[in-house]
Amino acid sequence: MIVTAMAALAKRTDRFSEADIDEEIVVMMLDTGQFFSLSGTSAAIWRLIDGQRDRAAVLASLTGAFHGEEQAVTKDLDEFLATLREMGLLVD
Repeated sequence: MIVTAMAALAKRTDRFSEADIDEEIVVMMLDTGQFFSLSGTSAAIWRLIDGQRDRAAVLASLTGAFHGEEQAVTKDLDEFLATLREMGLLVD
């Protein structure tokens, strides 16, 4: 899935609570009480979703930070963003 929208990525902060614990982020869904943990690339993406950056800015930050090939980073980013959308954690 390739996302081309230029809109800033923003979290639906009314749907979750989060805590930084060492190098991971623990997120709890408020409606279900389900917990999940983010680390590595997923934690980096989560931190970059700040309502200011669009997908291209997040991708540029990730590519620079992880010194990865843009194609592999793009795939990881788009898959993670799709998961967050499915969970209702991103503003559309």
